[in-house]
Amino acid sequence: MTSRFQIGETDFLLDGEPHRIISGAMHYFRVHPDLWRDRLRTAKLMGLNAIETYVAWNAHEPVQGEWNAAGGLDLGRFLDLVAEEGLHAIVRPGPYICAEWHNGGLPTWLTADTDMKLRSSDPRYLAAVTSFLDRINAIVAPRQIDRDGSVILVQIENEYGAYGADKAYLAELIRLTRAAGITVPLTQVDQPIPHMLEGGAHEGLHKTGSFGSRIGERLATLREHQPTGPLMCMEFWCGWFDHWGEKHHTTTFADAARDLDELLAAGASVNIYMVHGGTNFGLTNGANDSGRYLPLVTSYDYDSPITESGDITSKFRAFRDVIAKHAPVPDEPLPEPVDAPVLQVALESVGDPLPLVATDRGQFDTPPTLDELGPDLVLAEYAASVDIDRTRVLDADVRDYAWVSVDSRPVGILQRTVGDLALALPAGRRLRLLVEETGRVNYDTKIGEPKGLVGDVRLDGEPLAGPWHVRTFDVPALGRAVADAAVATPVAGGRAAGPVGLRAAFDLDASADLFLDTAGWGKGFAWVNGFFLGRYWRRGPQRTLYVPGPVTRAGRNEVVIVELEALTDATARFVARPDLGHEVE
Repeated sequence: MTSRFQIGETDFLLDGEPHRIISGAMHYFRVHPDLWRDRLRTAKLMGLNAIETYVAWNAHEPVQGEWNAAGGLDLGRFLDLVAEEGLHAIVRPGPYICAEWHNGGLPTWLTADTDMKLRSSDPRYLAAVTSFLDRINAIVAPRQIDRDGSVILVQIENEYGAYGADKAYLAELIRLTRAAGITVPLTQVDQPIPHMLEGGAHEGLHKTGSFGSRIGERLATLREHQPTGPLMCMEFWCGWFDHWGEKHHTTTFADAARDLDELLAAGASVNIYMVHGGTNFGLTNGANDSGRYLPLVTSYDYDSPITESGDITSKFRAFRDVIAKHAPVPDEPLPEPVDAPVLQVALESVGDPLPLVATDRGQFDTPPTLDELGPDLVLAEYAASVDIDRTRVLDADVRDYAWVSVDSRPVGILQRTVGDLALALPAGRRLRLLVEETGRVNYDTKIGEPKGLVGDVRLDGEPLAGPWHVRTFDVPALGRAVADAAVATPVAGGRAAGPVGLRAAFDLDASADLFLDTAGWGKGFAWVNGFFLGRYWRRGPQRTLYVPGPVTRAGRNEVVIVELEALTDATARFVARPDLGHEVE
């Protein structure tokens, strides 16, 4: 049945009656599509009446002009499921989303243009954005509540006041959105800091806030800048994200529940960020850089009420109790956690898989960045002839991690995260750097920064002359190459130096969620049955990788890893519960 959703003088209005939104964030692109309905139903059990999602442009269009909205990217199906479960939907298409997602959701083919001014009324940027928004709005428009769909709000841009104040840009996004048939109210979001709220403001947008504490103070500031209409916390931060090398972030559920209660008692609407975080599968983790570059882990659990694997938590129960004080909650049994199958199997080696997927990019006078070589490249080898007859000091702007060898002998690692970008080299004739991009910055002005080797590589402070021979490696293809290799052999002593591809077969009685333990491994990538789980790294805090049940099957299954560094235990172990880790290396 069609309905009408509006912004009134003091409230949201559903068919003319006051309506409070109690929503939770869940990103369809971070959840296996066969699990969407399960996660939506669990969220509804907590008492939610809406689900919010970002739209990740770079997931839908990783190569310019090659659009994908199928399978795990079928936004239309996700919104239809939201409606089928009796929930409303809030859509936040950006085009910039942050979300701790690589490049803040912007495609690398877009940000490779260093002359383009991002998130602005630059005509070239707007031309690309127009194409994207037209495609997304064609999915969203027929699914609005006034067309018997689920969508009640659409957000314009994201936290724009923290970045810029180009009103012509915002006006054009609003025009494009309305011209595409979006009729529901349009919102903006910023932290309740005056200059941010005003920088991202436009007369066509309703202001909302993002915060997780000091509720009264933040609502008061928001009200000063949005004097009429409902107050809404569009991102009620109930947890936080993890960087590699840090402790796993948690929030006390009682504190978070108290803040939620205060927010609802004030009459505000809310979107809990995140109600279910999901996973940065594949190579999709972002990074932050506020003076130090910090890439994010594969898990996006976020200490959410619903865990990465779909279990409910003490925070879930506490939030449900709070919501029940202010709105109806379903009177249904809550699901109980189920332990995953526990097993282990010895990994076998197929040797170095990099040559199997290498693309020769030719020779260059100076090292090209990955962005100059093509979109979404993550792994590249730079090689040059040298004449080192004594110990020399190598230094380079590596983005973000490089294994260095001289005459095929490993000599050390350069890593941006810890600021270790210089290394003593022994005598030799051939220098190689295997460079990994470990996550693209998702916030502030370093979005779109170039990756790979940036600028000159120097020996004792002097630029190293080329030519540089460059090869790139398709990481998803690495998993397929290891799985398809004709011969695999046991790993002597359980230890192996990377790069090395390893695989093992294991049996399951039935399809089931799994947790792959990465203890004893160094740094690399993992797959199960060809599904790219993501990155692992001995640095922690994450120790297990979540394997969604739908990618497994009864009978024979296969795990594949590509170890880039070294492992001390060539065993694939699957454990009963996840371990996101609490210790820092």
